[in-house]
Amino acid sequence: MTKQEKVDFVIVTLEDLYPEVPVPLHHVDAYSLLIAVLLSAQCTDKKVNEITPFLFQKADTPEKMIRLSVDEIREIIKPCGLSPAKSKAIHGLSHILLDEHDAQVPSDFEALERLPGVGHKTASVVMSQAFGVPAFPVDTHIHRLMYRWNLSTGKNVEQTEKDAKRLFPKELWNKLHLQIIFYGREYSPARGWDLHKDIITRTIGRQSLLKNLI
Repeated sequence: MTKQEKVDFVIVTLEDLYPEVPVPLHHVDAYSLLIAVLLSAQCTDKKVNEITPFLFQKADTPEKMIRLSVDEIREIIKPCGLSPAKSKAIHGLSHILLDEHDAQVPSDFEALERLPGVGHKTASVVMSQAFGVPAFPVDTHIHRLMYRWNLSTGKNVEQTEKDAKRLFPKELWNKLHLQIIFYGREYSPARGWDLHKDIITRTIGRQSLLKNLI
């Protein structure tokens, strides 16, 4: 297979498996999505979705959030892990949204990445899922699968993002990155990997990996 044939195979297979892909993190607007994505660092989407209803019941806007103390936020989000840093970031970015953005989440990468606790991946998720701007957020699943599929070197997530954007059509990015995440969780996990269920890797994967698994 040529690289283009591999890319086409990935696109067709994922579209067949996941014609509809809901955003895994529950949210109602850009602000709630931003907070949920921030909380998801080193925490499962399931756990975030269990915690955010309690947080947003108390504070679902920047105005309400800054009325809570950092300690109050930390107590609510503690099950997510990294709660000291995350609570400070949530409180701090809510202040900045009020002071500099009229309480609105900005719709550009530069402004988002200046917010406390918001890195490029978080900004990419918000841009793609809240504002519909083409982006390709790379999480551990995408980083792992792009390497297994021999579509990226696997050196770092920055290179993986560049490779994904170069190989896949821009109009597919926002849906495709979610499809890859769903596929990684269901068919190609980091642990308990069953190659016989993983049709994409079995078909187009790195020979060095397949030799060890077949």
